[in-house]
Amino acid sequence: MNNISAIKIWLLTGLLMVFMQVVIGGITRLTESGLSITKWEVVTGTLPPLSEESWNNEFELYKKTPQYLEINEGMSMKQFKFIYFWEYIHRLWARIMGFVFIIPFIYFYRKGLLTAKLKKDLGIVVILASLAAAFGWIMVASGLVERPWVNAYKLSIHLLLAFSVFGYLFWTYLNYVYDKIGIDRTFVSLRNVLFLFFAVFVLQLFLGGMMSGMKIAVVYPTWPDMNGVLIPGIIMSLKEWNWENFYHYDTNEFTPAIIHFFHRNTAYLLLIVFLWISYKFFRIQKEYTLRNSYFLSYVLLVSGLVLQIILGISTVLLSIGKVPVFIGVAHQAGALLLLAATIYFIFVINRKVH
Repeated sequence: MNNISAIKIWLLTGLLMVFMQVVIGGITRLTESGLSITKWEVVTGTLPPLSEESWNNEFELYKKTPQYLEINEGMSMKQFKFIYFWEYIHRLWARIMGFVFIIPFIYFYRKGLLTAKLKKDLGIVVILASLAAAFGWIMVASGLVERPWVNAYKLSIHLLLAFSVFGYLFWTYLNYVYDKIGIDRTFVSLRNVLFLFFAVFVLQLFLGGMMSGMKIAVVYPTWPDMNGVLIPGIIMSLKEWNWENFYHYDTNEFTPAIIHFFHRNTAYLLLIVFLWISYKFFRIQKEYTLRNSYFLSYVLLVSGLVLQIILGISTVLLSIGKVPVFIGVAHQAGALLLLAATIYFIFVINRKVH
């Protein structure tokens, strides 16, 4: 194996590990495991409790949290170990990713195999990953006081940062793997619409984080209506549009309704923008002979969007009382795949790629 192939595999491994981290994070969230570990110990936290005394100490710390006192009071040690497991795996996987990155990086750097562009891109990835980790603890800390769950706004920011790590690392991978021979001017107008699609998608990701943080899917588990109506009446009440409702989102009906309403309708907007993309794409296709990479990128975007729509509707319809872990995690993973498809399409039409 030559050095270039080794770097490609390294970058691809990083992508797969970030993907798995987001999936594990989704499981951690949906099993309400995120607050089970009440301390942030970078070194000593690498090992789980190894004795009965250690487990009892961890459990006693958890018993002081609002989540235990208000929701899980009386839970058994077995139940505690279950939620502890997922939060521990989530943190351990992050540590492993750090080693998988830093050890090969030192080797490639010392051998002079990293280009200036690649070093700069990887530096940005590290900054984004550090921000995601820092905000992960800020998010967890928000659930250790007052509320028995993490702050939904901080959860959404943590989710966006995690997606940013995946997205930028994928962009870095594409830039390293493919040779570029200049900008393809044929697709300038299509590229602009794709950028709009990307912007709407980022908004949708943030709203999705809010949906998860506020557990809103269980409030309106119907589609295409929202418990029998297209627009909940509370949204139309001007007196409900105030800062207090948005801040204390867990004590009123307005915020869950408005977030769920926007999340659904942003999905419809995303579909409309995609149809615009399709119109422009096939219009260009009639005038030019397009390479296979263009059709592949379009098919991937279609597939990712259709899959995400199906998973989104299924998540809503199946969230009776609680969000099923499997479908909720699949919906989050589908968002990652759609992000990758969007980035790949932008990359392909932005540059002439063989």
